[in-house]
Amino acid sequence: MTEPTISPATAQPETAAVPASEGAPPAGVAYPKTIKSFVRRAGRTTTGQAKAFEDLGPRFVLPYAPTPIDANAVFGRAAPLVLEIGFGMGEATAHIASVRPGDNFLCCEVHEPGVGALLKRIGEQGLANIRILQHDAVEVIDHMLPPGSLDGIHIFFPDPWHKKKHNKRRLIQAPLVAKLAARLKPGGYLHCATDWQPYAEQMLAVLSAEPLLANTAEGFAPQPAYRPLTKFENRGLRLGHGVWDVVFVRQH
Repeated sequence: MTEPTISPATAQPETAAVPASEGAPPAGVAYPKTIKSFVRRAGRTTTGQAKAFEDLGPRFVLPYAPTPIDANAVFGRAAPLVLEIGFGMGEATAHIASVRPGDNFLCCEVHEPGVGALLKRIGEQGLANIRILQHDAVEVIDHMLPPGSLDGIHIFFPDPWHKKKHNKRRLIQAPLVAKLAARLKPGGYLHCATDWQPYAEQMLAVLSAEPLLANTAEGFAPQPAYRPLTKFENRGLRLGHGVWDVVFVRQH
């Protein structure tokens, strides 16, 4: 797919969903069953995160099941559904859910301290519009999200796999983008962000080549108001690092 959103393998933003096997093909339509959409990161769950798991996990963490999700039943209401792939420590996720209370957010993350951290934020901020799936996002997309079921998708700071020989491990590849586009409703959006320019250029090229998607900007998009600057992102900006947002919409 450190802190908030999704982190690069280096000291950049969050932890994110990325294929894990050495020399593996990108996540997409055809891939060996052993390929996952993430890399498990080392980390220790704090006492506060463990308590959040105990107190809030039964309500906010959903069990994975290879059947289409009934979002209205899961959230207890009918509302636009946004999928987030890899939220790291959940800082941006909690912020977005708080400023968009009318939307439901289904968030995939396998990193246990990150799930605990987001649960802790949910409790502290009284958020009711987040549900978490601690499971491989590719399997969630394949088996739980039917075509046309999503109003939006967020993928913030996925692992950039800086070395050229590792670029094939990046999450944003044509086969996966085709899956994501198919699950958007007409007018639904796909929003990606990265602080690694070569990956930003790849994102723009891959999304531009998907026939179901149309760019909302001439090239890179302005940062949408709902996406906050995390403390890691602010640190990077102070060091002169750029951040690129790419926002496309489903055409038909």
